[in-house]
Amino acid sequence: MAIGAPSRTTIALFGCSLKIPIRIRGRAQMNRNNRMRIGRRRFLKQAGLTLIAAGSAPMLSTPFVSRAMADTKTLSIVQWSHFVPEYDKWFDQFAKDWGTKNNVEVAVDHIPVANVAARAAAEASAQSGHDLFGWNGAGGAHLYRRFLVDVTSLVEATEKKYGKVSTIGRQIGYNQDDKTWSAFPDFYISFPAMYRKSMWDEIGMKPDTWDNVRLGGAKLKAKGHPVGISLGHSNDPNTTWRGLLWSFGGALQDAEGKNVVLNSKETVEAVKYVTALYKEAMTSEVLSWDDSSNNRYLVSGIGSLIVNPISAYRTFQKANTKGADDTFVIAPPKGPVRQIMGGASEFYGIWKFAKNKEGAIEFLKYYADHWPEAFKASEGYNNPCFANLVPKPMPILSNDPTSTPSDKLTVLQDSEQWSASPGYPGPSWPAVDEVYNDFVICDMMAKAASRQMSAEDSVKWAHQQSDAIFKKWHEKA
Repeated sequence: MAIGAPSRTTIALFGCSLKIPIRIRGRAQMNRNNRMRIGRRRFLKQAGLTLIAAGSAPMLSTPFVSRAMADTKTLSIVQWSHFVPEYDKWFDQFAKDWGTKNNVEVAVDHIPVANVAARAAAEASAQSGHDLFGWNGAGGAHLYRRFLVDVTSLVEATEKKYGKVSTIGRQIGYNQDDKTWSAFPDFYISFPAMYRKSMWDEIGMKPDTWDNVRLGGAKLKAKGHPVGISLGHSNDPNTTWRGLLWSFGGALQDAEGKNVVLNSKETVEAVKYVTALYKEAMTSEVLSWDDSSNNRYLVSGIGSLIVNPISAYRTFQKANTKGADDTFVIAPPKGPVRQIMGGASEFYGIWKFAKNKEGAIEFLKYYADHWPEAFKASEGYNNPCFANLVPKPMPILSNDPTSTPSDKLTVLQDSEQWSASPGYPGPSWPAVDEVYNDFVICDMMAKAASRQMSAEDSVKWAHQQSDAIFKKWHEKA
């Protein structure tokens, strides 16, 4: 894909003008843009974007550049830059080949993962942008529901061919109130624990429980090998700390999604644990980590443990085979109540204002029929949402010739059993997405860990922040 200068325009969002990039091409440009990215929380707060009134989207102060334009023989797609670069290479060629077969010019834009929420907000506000929007994490299918095409028939047709959508797959884009789908579930990303076996063997421990992670991590920190789990603003901590919270018996909401239940003794205990883990087993750098930081930390040879998708392991394999061979992948640590971890939801939405809705639907049909190719291209990173897309034993995960031992990744075949989306134990809906985008859970943990607040006060603060968001959305329901 050629590298071109990014176009920029000024958008007026509910009285707030912001300059943001509207076209990104090539990895060099994406890296430059990443340094200038607008934080999701600041963007949404400045914009005042609640996305409650679908029919009241403001106009742009200058025309928003859409790559589809008026020609329905084009299809524009935007999605995050995959952490396994080979997947993006495969997808771009796959999309191009589909376009050639169907006489459609397909353009794929890859943007930094941290920019996805801001880009979605800009396109929804402008009522113009790409035809097919790929989300990473949360904040799409439900938050933008009124802006998205109903894809129920597409999902149901895919289920008939490839089996039922998994529990985490349903949480991605299914609307319980009217039994419709506002997004097509692509895949979910599991977050296992990865640890340096030789380091943990040296202290005679295994990081299979959160207690062991803290105790063993303290011993390894003294040896120069701290644990590395981000306390910053990105998808990884948003996912990891939710998993730890659930493992202690805490949660953001109840099973019905009616009430915020953060302010509980279970949540306080989880926050106290994170405070101790940070003090005893980690270093202050984790407070500002992004989603690639722990990958680099593992590859550096310093980190003794991270919780991350296997992209970190794949990166390590390419950089240092010996170090990768010493890195083992296990299910997330067990907590006092359960063993569970957050999963990052990946899905496609078709904007109601898309220039080529029909083309987007046909592309997704074709993509689903070739999903095992996508799984292979992702090197086992993308986990299927439909039951029979990748029958077990899964290739790569059950027998990976690049790994030592070759069955090292077998545990990931059953990751659905310990993975959940942000709304757990309740449904995913706009309020959950907004809490996610505002990094409330991340900040709850970080405020206590960095001693800005006591555990009790940070939990009360997070509960109040979340409750205000829930009340707003309940009032508009």
